[in-house]
Amino acid sequence: MSMRKRDKDIIEALDTFRCLSRDQIAEIFFSNTKNATNNANVSLKRLRDRGYIDANIERQPFVYFPKPTKIKKDGNKVDHFLSIADVYIDLKKIEMPTQFIVEPRYIEADVRPDIFTIFKETPFWIEVQNSVYSHKIMQKKINLYRDYFLSGEYAQLDWQPEGEAYFPYILIITDITYKIEVEDIQVFQYRSIKDFIQSIAA
Repeated sequence: MSMRKRDKDIIEALDTFRCLSRDQIAEIFFSNTKNATNNANVSLKRLRDRGYIDANIERQPFVYFPKPTKIKKDGNKVDHFLSIADVYIDLKKIEMPTQFIVEPRYIEADVRPDIFTIFKETPFWIEVQNSVYSHKIMQKKINLYRDYFLSGEYAQLDWQPEGEAYFPYILIITDITYKIEVEDIQVFQYRSIKDFIQSIAA
């Protein structure tokens, strides 16, 4: 039996985001339907019954995972990845990002952003801070971004337009404001994507 495209897209999204809640899946894939929650439940049950995906049914709503899963279903990283998916959903409601990569890795740099995205033709590295870091640790993290900027290696990234090089803005989604001192690069701190969008639209 051939798989529906939407089912394939759900499996691919679970692989990308590591995990998604039922409500997130409903928002991403079924928001244009009359009963997004019910439609999501039907699709997810079918995919679970056929062994394509896994779920943590101890949580409400259920949280779904690719099979095999990349993270522990009851591990500390689950909420972090759900928050990353929330960022995607908030951006998508405004304008679909042209790129959205979860935990990109750069061989030539020590930076470890949670997200790289191109949103409204602008590149961003996004840090989603569920945990509270010390100001010293956050400063060290930002210093690594500045080191990457000074190295010039970012100019070789495959998304860069020919003949130009842009260093992404750094956006920290955080409930507290860190005391960051940095030159050469731009760092923004907001409680949510919605707050950030409102600030640039004002």
